[in-house]
Amino acid sequence: MRFGVLGTGFWAGEVHATSLAGHPDAELVGVWGRDLAKAKAVGAQFDVPGTDDVDALLADVDAVSFALPPDVQAPLAERAAAAGKHLLLEKPVALSTEAADRVVDAVAAAGVASVVFFTNRFRTATSTWLEQAARTTLAGGSVTWLGRLTGSPFDTPWRREHGALWDIGPHALSLLVPALGPVTAVQAGAGQGDTVHLTFFHPGGRASTATVSSTVAELASGIDVWVHGDAGRLVLLPESGTAVEAHRVAVDELQAAALTGGAHPCDAAFGRDVVRVLAAAQRSLGTGCRELVEG
Repeated sequence: MRFGVLGTGFWAGEVHATSLAGHPDAELVGVWGRDLAKAKAVGAQFDVPGTDDVDALLADVDAVSFALPPDVQAPLAERAAAAGKHLLLEKPVALSTEAADRVVDAVAAAGVASVVFFTNRFRTATSTWLEQAARTTLAGGSVTWLGRLTGSPFDTPWRREHGALWDIGPHALSLLVPALGPVTAVQAGAGQGDTVHLTFFHPGGRASTATVSSTVAELASGIDVWVHGDAGRLVLLPESGTAVEAHRVAVDELQAAALTGGAHPCDAAFGRDVVRVLAAAQRSLGTGCRELVEG
Protein backbone atom coordinates (compact mmCIF):
# COMPACT_ATOMS: atom_id res chain seq x y z
CA MET A 1 0.00 0.00 0.00
CA ARG A 2 1.35 3.43 -1.00
CA PHE A 3 1.30 6.01 1.81
CA GLY A 4 1.73 9.72 2.05
CA VAL A 5 2.50 11.49 5.33
CA LEU A 6 0.69 14.72 6.10
CA GLY A 7 2.76 16.75 8.52
CA THR A 8 6.33 17.95 8.99
CA GLY A 9 6.80 18.13 12.76
CA PHE A 10 8.73 15.89 15.13
CA TRP A 11 6.09 13.13 15.27
CA ALA A 12 5.66 13.15 11.49
CA GLY A 13 9.33 12.51 10.82
CA GLU A 14 10.45 10.50 13.83
CA VAL A 15 7.43 8.16 13.91
CA HIS A 16 5.11 8.25 10.89
CA ALA A 17 7.65 8.61 8.09
CA THR A 18 10.27 6.47 9.83
CA SER A 19 7.71 3.71 10.36
CA LEU A 20 6.51 3.73 6.76
CA ALA A 21 9.98 4.01 5.23
CA GLY A 22 11.03 0.84 7.03
CA HIS A 23 7.77 -1.08 6.72
CA PRO A 24 8.10 -4.31 4.70
CA ASP A 25 4.57 -4.12 3.28
CA ALA A 26 4.06 -0.38 2.82
CA GLU A 27 5.72 2.27 0.70
CA LEU A 28 6.27 5.90 1.69
CA VAL A 29 5.91 7.95 -1.49
CA GLY A 30 5.69 11.55 -0.30
CA VAL A 31 5.32 14.13 2.46
CA TRP A 32 2.91 17.06 2.52
CA GLY A 33 3.22 20.16 4.65
CA ARG A 34 1.80 23.64 4.85
CA ASP A 35 5.41 24.90 4.63
CA LEU A 36 6.97 23.67 1.38
CA ALA A 37 10.54 23.98 2.64
CA LYS A 38 9.77 21.84 5.68
CA ALA A 39 7.93 19.28 3.55
CA LYS A 40 10.92 19.00 1.24
CA ALA A 41 13.29 18.73 4.19
CA VAL A 42 11.36 15.84 5.78
CA GLY A 43 10.92 14.15 2.42
CA ALA A 44 14.65 14.40 1.73
CA GLN A 45 15.39 12.43 4.90
CA PHE A 46 13.54 9.48 3.34
CA ASP A 47 14.35 10.08 -0.34
CA VAL A 48 10.76 10.98 -1.25
CA PRO A 49 9.30 14.24 -2.58
CA GLY A 50 7.96 16.93 -0.30
CA THR A 51 5.06 19.06 -1.45
CA ASP A 52 2.53 21.67 -0.35
CA ASP A 53 0.00 20.42 -2.93
CA VAL A 54 -2.21 18.01 -1.00
CA ASP A 55 -4.25 16.99 -4.05
CA ALA A 56 -1.10 16.01 -5.94
CA LEU A 57 -0.01 13.78 -3.09
CA LEU A 58 -3.47 12.23 -2.71
CA ALA A 59 -3.45 11.35 -6.40
CA ASP A 60 -0.30 9.28 -5.86
CA VAL A 61 -1.22 7.25 -2.76
CA ASP A 62 -3.61 4.61 -1.45
CA ALA A 63 -3.56 5.81 2.16
CA VAL A 64 -2.58 8.80 4.27
CA SER A 65 -0.82 8.86 7.64
CA PHE A 66 -1.71 12.06 9.51
CA ALA A 67 0.64 13.85 11.91
CA LEU A 68 -1.10 17.21 12.15
CA PRO A 69 -2.84 19.36 14.76
CA PRO A 70 -6.41 18.06 15.13
CA ASP A 71 -8.05 21.19 13.72
CA VAL A 72 -5.89 20.84 10.60
CA GLN A 73 -6.28 17.07 10.42
CA ALA A 74 -10.09 16.91 10.41
CA PRO A 75 -10.87 18.79 7.17
CA LEU A 76 -7.96 17.13 5.36
CA ALA A 77 -9.21 13.73 6.53
CA GLU A 78 -12.59 14.51 4.94
CA ARG A 79 -10.81 15.50 1.75
CA ALA A 80 -8.64 12.38 1.69
CA ALA A 81 -11.61 10.08 2.35
CA ALA A 82 -13.59 11.73 -0.43
CA ALA A 83 -10.63 10.97 -2.71
CA GLY A 84 -10.92 7.30 -1.75
CA LYS A 85 -7.85 7.14 0.49
CA HIS A 86 -7.61 5.03 3.64
CA LEU A 87 -6.91 7.01 6.80
CA LEU A 88 -4.37 6.50 9.57
CA LEU A 89 -5.37 9.32 11.88
CA GLU A 90 -3.84 10.89 14.97
CA LYS A 91 -5.67 11.49 18.22
CA PRO A 92 -7.80 13.41 18.86
CA VAL A 93 -9.58 13.10 15.54
CA ALA A 94 -10.86 16.66 15.89
CA LEU A 95 -11.45 19.38 18.46
CA SER A 96 -15.25 19.36 18.23
CA THR A 97 -17.93 16.72 17.92
CA GLU A 98 -19.21 18.39 14.76
CA ALA A 99 -15.82 18.14 13.03
CA ALA A 100 -15.39 14.54 14.21
CA ASP A 101 -18.87 13.67 12.91
CA ARG A 102 -17.91 15.03 9.49
CA VAL A 103 -14.81 12.80 9.39
CA VAL A 104 -16.88 9.73 10.30
CA ASP A 105 -19.49 10.61 7.67
CA ALA A 106 -16.79 11.07 5.02
CA VAL A 107 -15.24 7.69 5.84
CA ALA A 108 -18.62 5.97 5.67
CA ALA A 109 -19.63 7.68 2.43
CA ALA A 110 -16.37 6.72 0.72
CA GLY A 111 -16.21 3.20 2.14
CA VAL A 112 -12.56 3.60 3.12
CA ALA A 113 -10.78 2.05 6.09
CA SER A 114 -9.75 4.15 9.09
CA VAL A 115 -7.56 3.65 12.15
CA VAL A 116 -6.76 6.20 14.86
CA PHE A 117 -3.22 5.85 16.20
CA PHE A 118 -3.82 5.63 19.95
CA THR A 119 -0.22 4.55 20.51
CA ASN A 120 -0.72 2.17 23.43
CA ARG A 121 -3.52 0.29 21.70
CA PHE A 122 -0.99 -1.06 19.20
CA ARG A 123 1.36 -2.55 21.80
CA THR A 124 1.41 -6.20 22.82
CA ALA A 125 1.25 -5.44 26.54
CA THR A 126 -1.99 -3.50 26.07
CA SER A 127 -3.59 -6.22 23.96
CA THR A 128 -2.74 -8.80 26.63
CA TRP A 129 -4.05 -6.52 29.40
CA LEU A 130 -7.36 -5.96 27.61
CA GLU A 131 -7.74 -9.70 26.98
CA GLN A 132 -7.23 -10.33 30.70
CA ALA A 133 -9.69 -7.55 31.57
CA ALA A 134 -12.32 -9.12 29.33
CA ARG A 135 -12.16 -12.30 31.41
CA THR A 136 -12.81 -10.36 34.63
CA THR A 137 -15.99 -8.86 36.07
CA LEU A 138 -14.81 -5.28 36.42
CA ALA A 139 -16.04 -2.54 38.72
CA GLY A 140 -13.81 0.34 37.73
CA GLY A 141 -10.35 1.59 36.91
CA SER A 142 -7.94 4.47 36.94
CA VAL A 143 -5.38 6.25 34.78
CA THR A 144 -2.81 8.73 36.03
CA TRP A 145 -0.85 10.21 33.12
CA LEU A 146 1.50 13.02 34.11
CA GLY A 147 4.05 14.73 31.89
CA ARG A 148 5.73 18.01 31.09
CA LEU A 149 5.51 19.78 27.74
CA THR A 150 8.20 22.37 28.46
CA GLY A 151 11.43 21.36 26.77
CA SER A 152 9.87 18.41 24.95
CA PRO A 153 9.38 18.01 21.18
CA PHE A 154 5.62 17.93 21.84
CA ASP A 155 5.52 21.55 23.04
CA THR A 156 3.30 22.77 20.22
CA PRO A 157 0.74 25.61 20.05
CA TRP A 158 -2.35 23.39 19.89
CA ARG A 159 -1.27 21.43 22.99
CA ARG A 160 -0.57 24.66 24.85
CA GLU A 161 -4.01 26.02 23.90
CA HIS A 162 -6.11 22.91 24.59
CA GLY A 163 -4.09 21.32 27.35
CA ALA A 164 -3.75 17.82 28.71
CA LEU A 165 -7.49 17.11 28.50
CA TRP A 166 -7.36 17.02 24.70
CA ASP A 167 -3.80 15.74 24.32
CA ILE A 168 -3.51 13.07 27.02
CA GLY A 169 -7.21 12.49 27.68
CA PRO A 170 -7.59 10.44 24.46
CA HIS A 171 -4.85 8.06 25.62
CA ALA A 172 -6.65 7.46 28.92
CA LEU A 173 -9.99 6.87 27.21
CA SER A 174 -8.46 4.53 24.64
CA LEU A 175 -7.56 2.22 27.55
CA LEU A 176 -10.54 2.64 29.88
CA VAL A 177 -13.36 2.43 27.33
CA PRO A 178 -12.49 -0.99 25.84
CA ALA A 179 -12.10 -2.38 29.36
CA LEU A 180 -15.13 -0.83 31.05
CA GLY A 181 -17.50 0.14 28.25
CA PRO A 182 -18.57 3.48 26.77
CA VAL A 183 -18.60 6.61 28.89
CA THR A 184 -22.14 7.86 29.49
CA ALA A 185 -21.31 10.87 31.68
CA VAL A 186 -18.27 12.70 33.02
CA GLN A 187 -17.40 15.01 35.90
CA ALA A 188 -14.27 17.14 35.52
CA GLY A 189 -12.32 19.40 37.84
CA ALA A 190 -9.35 21.62 37.13
CA GLY A 191 -6.07 21.28 38.99
CA GLN A 192 -2.82 23.23 38.85
CA GLY A 193 -1.50 24.18 35.43
CA ASP A 194 -3.39 22.21 32.80
CA THR A 195 -4.05 19.29 35.16
CA VAL A 196 -7.58 17.87 34.92
CA HIS A 197 -9.18 15.35 37.28
CA LEU A 198 -11.90 13.26 35.65
CA THR A 199 -14.55 10.79 36.77
CA PHE A 200 -16.04 8.68 33.98
CA PHE A 201 -19.33 6.84 34.38
CA HIS A 202 -19.74 3.59 32.45
CA PRO A 203 -22.72 1.22 32.08
CA GLY A 204 -23.64 -1.18 34.86
CA GLY A 205 -22.59 1.12 37.69
CA ARG A 206 -18.92 0.97 36.72
CA ALA A 207 -16.82 4.12 37.11
CA SER A 208 -13.25 5.13 36.45
CA THR A 209 -11.03 8.08 37.19
CA ALA A 210 -8.25 9.81 35.30
CA THR A 211 -5.80 12.54 36.17
CA VAL A 212 -3.98 14.01 33.19
CA SER A 213 -1.40 16.77 33.08
CA SER A 214 1.38 18.12 30.90
CA THR A 215 2.55 20.72 33.41
CA VAL A 216 3.86 18.71 36.37
CA ALA A 217 7.42 18.80 37.66
CA GLU A 218 9.75 16.65 35.61
CA LEU A 219 10.38 14.24 38.50
CA ALA A 220 6.61 13.73 38.91
CA SER A 221 6.12 12.46 35.35
CA GLY A 222 4.79 8.95 34.91
CA ILE A 223 1.93 6.74 33.80
CA ASP A 224 -0.15 4.35 35.93
CA VAL A 225 -3.07 2.37 34.51
CA TRP A 226 -5.20 -0.29 36.23
CA VAL A 227 -8.68 -1.75 36.43
CA HIS A 228 -10.19 -3.68 39.32
CA GLY A 229 -12.87 -6.31 39.75
CA ASP A 230 -13.60 -9.74 41.12
CA ALA A 231 -10.07 -10.96 40.35
CA GLY A 232 -8.41 -8.01 42.08
CA ARG A 233 -6.40 -5.23 40.49
CA LEU A 234 -5.11 -5.66 36.94
CA VAL A 235 -2.20 -3.31 36.21
CA LEU A 236 -1.03 -2.37 32.71
CA LEU A 237 2.72 -2.81 32.87
CA PRO A 238 5.04 -0.51 30.88
CA GLU A 239 6.35 -1.82 27.59
CA SER A 240 9.75 -1.05 26.11
CA GLY A 241 8.55 -1.01 22.50
CA THR A 242 8.92 2.21 20.54
CA ALA A 243 6.23 4.39 18.97
CA VAL A 244 7.64 3.45 15.55
CA GLU A 245 6.97 -0.22 16.26
CA ALA A 246 3.44 0.60 17.42
CA HIS A 247 2.84 2.67 14.28
CA ARG A 248 3.91 -0.24 12.08
CA VAL A 249 1.31 -2.41 13.81
CA ALA A 250 -1.29 0.29 13.11
CA VAL A 251 -0.23 0.29 9.44
CA ASP A 252 -0.67 -3.48 9.32
CA GLU A 253 -4.11 -3.24 10.86
CA LEU A 254 -5.21 -0.44 8.53
CA GLN A 255 -4.15 -2.54 5.55
CA ALA A 256 -6.06 -5.53 6.94
CA ALA A 257 -9.19 -3.40 7.43
CA ALA A 258 -8.88 -2.06 3.89
CA LEU A 259 -8.55 -5.60 2.53
CA THR A 260 -11.44 -7.14 4.47
CA GLY A 261 -13.74 -4.13 4.65
CA GLY A 262 -14.16 -4.65 8.39
CA ALA A 263 -14.34 -1.99 11.07
CA HIS A 264 -11.28 -1.59 13.29
CA PRO A 265 -11.82 -1.18 17.07
CA CYS A 266 -9.92 2.12 16.89
CA ASP A 267 -11.58 3.43 13.74
CA ALA A 268 -12.76 6.98 13.10
CA ALA A 269 -16.09 6.23 14.81
CA PHE A 270 -14.27 5.26 18.02
CA GLY A 271 -12.16 8.39 17.65
CA ARG A 272 -15.36 10.42 17.36
CA ASP A 273 -16.73 8.79 20.52
CA VAL A 274 -13.57 9.85 22.36
CA VAL A 275 -14.07 13.44 21.15
CA ARG A 276 -17.65 13.36 22.48
CA VAL A 277 -16.35 12.43 25.94
CA LEU A 278 -13.69 15.14 25.82
CA ALA A 279 -16.31 17.71 24.80
CA ALA A 280 -18.51 16.66 27.73
CA ALA A 281 -15.51 16.98 30.06
CA GLN A 282 -14.81 20.45 28.69
CA ARG A 283 -18.42 21.42 29.42
CA SER A 284 -18.11 19.99 32.92
CA LEU A 285 -15.05 22.14 33.60
CA GLY A 286 -17.21 25.15 32.79
CA THR A 287 -20.36 24.16 34.66
CA GLY A 288 -18.89 22.28 37.60
CA CYS A 289 -21.55 19.62 37.05
CA ARG A 290 -21.68 16.09 35.77
CA GLU A 291 -22.29 16.25 32.02
CA LEU A 292 -23.89 13.59 29.86
CA VAL A 293 -21.97 12.43 26.83
CA GLU A 294 -23.94 13.36 23.73
CA GLY A 295 -24.70 10.88 20.99
